Amino acid sequence: MTIPQAKKYIKETYGEAKHNISSLVKACRKTAKKYKIDAYDVFFLMIENKPIDALYTHSYGFHTSNGRQLIEETSNHYYQIERAK
Repeated sequence: MTIPQAKKYIKETYGEAKHNISSLVKACRKTAKKYKIDAYDVFFLMIENKPIDALYTHSYGFHTSNGRQLIEETSNHYYQIERAK
């Protein structure tokens, strides 16, 4: 996943972003690397709440403990990157 791809997707789908997309992509990459999954999957979990079947992130439309952990970890990475700026 590249930063321009993410910016283009968010702009075309939702309009102007309020958060730093560059930091979001970096956070998604970091989480994806740890769990050996695709950064796109983490990105869409964060942006659209799309399930990651391989990690069982949702059950009956609700987050499982795995899903909550991935979201929290990615959010923490995002804020760490933002604070480092």
